[in-house]
Amino acid sequence: VPTQIANGVNLLFPHGERFFVRSVYHFLDRIEDPELRAAIKGFGHQEGRHARAHEDYFDTLRAHGYEIDRFLEAYAGVTSRLEKLQSPELRLAATAAAEHFTAIMAEGAATEMPYDLVHPAMRELLLWHAAEELEHKSVAFDVLQAVDPSYARRVAGLAVATVMLSTWWAVAALMLLRQD
Repeated sequence: VPTQIANGVNLLFPHGERFFVRSVYHFLDRIEDPELRAAIKGFGHQEGRHARAHEDYFDTLRAHGYEIDRFLEAYAGVTSRLEKLQSPELRLAATAAAEHFTAIMAEGAATEMPYDLVHPAMRELLLWHAAEELEHKSVAFDVLQAVDPSYARRVAGLAVATVMLSTWWAVAALMLLRQD
């Protein structure tokens, strides 16, 4: 069960991280602070590398006999349609909330993961991803504060991120457990 919970969240990363980049980059032209602009560009590069690394991991799941492509197509299809219905500000607020969640998970992975139980390749992926998530954990929030500091918007983004993450993560983990 713990393995499939971890695998389930990994299935969400590539498409989710590309959403994060689109959400943050949408506001790049409104950011005047050169340090924040540089942080946004670094954020985009890191998230792109994460997406590719997790997609490489998908090949390992497939090689072990897991059918993940129908899930990935459904996840990308539904979330892409929902993305078009949300305002850019809400997408950014949801990204800031989701990045907060990933920073919490990254800190837990970096400090509390029983790595003696984790395959060395997965250990390397998790530690690398955790370090980079902690490095850019506030970029989306900083952009949100610059373009729309509304507390109500932050709460709405938190609600969207919580529902989307918990729902899709549970569906992914259950799909993998069913295959086991």
